[in-house]
Amino acid sequence: MPKDPGAASSADCSAADMARPPMPPSIRAGAMNHAIFRVARLHRMLAGQLLRRVGLHPGQELVMMQLWDLGPQRQTDLVRLLGSDAATMTRTVKRLEHAGFVRRRPSESDKRATIIEPTPASLALRKEVEQVWADLEESTVDSLSEEDQEATIRALARIEDSLSRAAERQPPLA
Repeated sequence: MPKDPGAASSADCSAADMARPPMPPSIRAGAMNHAIFRVARLHRMLAGQLLRRVGLHPGQELVMMQLWDLGPQRQTDLVRLLGSDAATMTRTVKRLEHAGFVRRRPSESDKRATIIEPTPASLALRKEVEQVWADLEESTVDSLSEEDQEATIRALARIEDSLSRAAERQPPLA
């Protein structure tokens, strides 16, 4: 049985460890699930706080980064690139368009497709978003050595692969 991540040893107790409540017995069977949930929730919360400074919500910066780096994209390509779903991407693009950061236009080669492109107004946002992303990264890896960071990235990639395989095995929703 893995060590309870909610329990702190007396040898290496930080203030964060002391504030972390003990894991309830019913959750111990899913200690990894619980740890991922807590980290993801805190990461998204901090990302939201940082992104609010530049007028964005979590996830919108990823769309903008793709558009800045790759140029105009079909909306379906953004869905694929970001591992999103069509409905979520449609809402995100509508919100970014309403804020003046993207423009939608029909594709010249495929009238069924919509091309999303960054506006000049969004270009002024790019340096700020890059700084927010750097600040979030710094907060995320604050207490990790380079070796720990690399090991964590490798472990998360393996977890992502496992979850992707499990999702593929699930029957489609009716």
